[in-house]
Amino acid sequence: MAQYDKGDVERRMAGAVDSLKGDLGGLRTGRASASLLDPVTVEVYGANMPLNQVATVNAPEPRMLSVQVWDSSNVQPVEKAIRAAGLGLNPQLDGTTIRLPIPDLTEERRKELAKLAGQYAEKAKVAVRNVRRDGMDDIKTDENKKEISEDDKKRLEAEVQKMTDDKIAEIDAIATDKEKEILEL
Repeated sequence: MAQYDKGDVERRMAGAVDSLKGDLGGLRTGRASASLLDPVTVEVYGANMPLNQVATVNAPEPRMLSVQVWDSSNVQPVEKAIRAAGLGLNPQLDGTTIRLPIPDLTEERRKELAKLAGQYAEKAKVAVRNVRRDGMDDIKTDENKKEISEDDKKRLEAEVQKMTDDKIAEIDAIATDKEKEILEL
């Protein structure tokens, strides 16, 4: 049974790109977006939980987020988690609702966000390269087990490298677009 699975390599590389898109979606570009709070985790019930599992996040206005906490005992932990997330937001309590006015982005903050976008892209590239390494290892294993010829090995390695190059180029394009969007606001 061959180790190398082209479909698995493609799926895992696409997963790294999707993860990057999710991370970048959470970067603030001056407009309120519920996805801005996706990276926030809250310590409740003795565990860290994503914010969207303890509250509903809405954007009722272009420059305002509203977080409706389901359990009133979780309001303080949610507020604390939002402050600690480093998103530059100042939560305002109103019962079980937390209002988050979205401040204008300063030039300095834009540069920080653009740098963060670059870090997210680098993380995605590392993930893609790790998938490439796993694929190459599987191809070598298949050759050592005499399941594929040396010619097949070379062809498959070139295939994996092409997939890797394509995904890296896609990641670069996505990150460049996001950085441009952040800096041009």
